[in-house]
Amino acid sequence: MSIKTEQYVVNNYQFAKKAGDRFKMDPLVILAQGSFESAWGTSNLSTKHNNFFGITAGGKPNEFWKGGVYQAQNQYKLKFRTYASPQDSFNDFARLISANYKTAHAAAMDYKKYADKIAHSPYISEKNGDNRNAYMRGLIANYESILAIAKKKIFLSQEDSPSQEQP
Repeated sequence: MSIKTEQYVVNNYQFAKKAGDRFKMDPLVILAQGSFESAWGTSNLSTKHNNFFGITAGGKPNEFWKGGVYQAQNQYKLKFRTYASPQDSFNDFARLISANYKTAHAAAMDYKKYADKIAHSPYISEKNGDNRNAYMRGLIANYESILAIAKKKIFLSQEDSPSQEQP
């Protein structure tokens, strides 16, 4: 594991845990999607705008997103949400999944099922350059890397780790 990968997990687990508890999602699933979308927390969008999930600026402001927008300077010129804190980003992501992607949310405690459901949902858009199967494989691989790090650096006991890993 790279230091960047470990730092992402250690620095952001608390945000994923709070969002996961509130919106009934495995925090490691949340971390996996954030890692994939933000290049392990190193993207411009995550470092400068606290948007770890590539959430675009559509919809109405809410408890976590106050309406701030950043326009990407690439071929797509997409507008993205900006957040006051990483916690707001993690909460808004989990809120969005629970409210708008019910099939994926229903699978959010099983990372392989979740990866399949979210990759084959409207969350992913080929017109923005996304590849559904690569996205699904990436989420699964990132989850497994995050789980290995979490077992060494975060979980105090096996009981703290995600339910599907229990004997």
